[in-house]
Amino acid sequence: MALAKIGIIGGSGLYKMDALNDVEEVKIDTPFGLPSDALILGTLEGTRVAFLARHGRNHNLLPSELPFRANIYAMKKLGVEYLISASAVGSLKEEVRPLDMVVPDQFIDRTKNRASTFFGEGIVAHIAFGDPVCNKLAKVLADAIASLDLPDVTLHYGGIYLCMEGPAFSTKGESHLYRSWGATVIGMTNLPEAKLAREAEIAYATLALVTDYDCWHPDHDSVTVEMVIANLQRNAVNAQKVIQETVRCLEENPPSSDAHSALKYAILTQMDKVPLATKEKLEFLLRRYV
Repeated sequence: MALAKIGIIGGSGLYKMDALNDVEEVKIDTPFGLPSDALILGTLEGTRVAFLARHGRNHNLLPSELPFRANIYAMKKLGVEYLISASAVGSLKEEVRPLDMVVPDQFIDRTKNRASTFFGEGIVAHIAFGDPVCNKLAKVLADAIASLDLPDVTLHYGGIYLCMEGPAFSTKGESHLYRSWGATVIGMTNLPEAKLAREAEIAYATLALVTDYDCWHPDHDSVTVEMVIANLQRNAVNAQKVIQETVRCLEENPPSSDAHSALKYAILTQMDKVPLATKEKLEFLLRRYV
């Protein structure tokens, strides 16, 4: 039974949603292990949603340690169809300032140690990923930001999120290289989530919250930990307002998404040739196709 059609993954600084009512913690085991933390089911704007602290509520997981497959699979088990990912990022463009919000429409993958597919073990699938973000969900998210007229926040609709491995930040050489590629912001988590969400037929969009400029910027060396933490806290407050408005709009008019049928032509292995253990492992992904 579907418990929540809308899921929220909170990144650095966003470990809970203060506006959630009727809250209950749900511990979900998956074929890919445990998620980052217990999922929080609650009511937001009259709508049941599922919230997960990406790094754990005590921020005890490195980006490379995140159980991405378990996180997305758990959302799928709860019935999530729309997933909003709030994430702290650094800016690679002068005009994208700290406290600004970016709703990217593209990703560049610079990770190297991440499991970013559910498939294998006797089943092959190749999802279409040319447009890695659900444009309809991204539009709802961007419209919610624009409608709130948040102080000190400029919306940048579209752009490239470069996903690096971490946990160390970029060298200046890398930062300048990424700028030459046209990347807008840099983070460490969203690309594996986006790939897995697409395989799980969940519409996915990123709310990228700028904390500071990446190290290419001449003022970067003057940035202190205290400044970044202050921006994280302000971003978290603003992000909750945006997510509330986005949830309200999604409940009123949930858009159809190409992501919701992403596996229809993606699975190349005949189902009668897929090992039973693999079918059982991927039950919530394959039930429409078995």
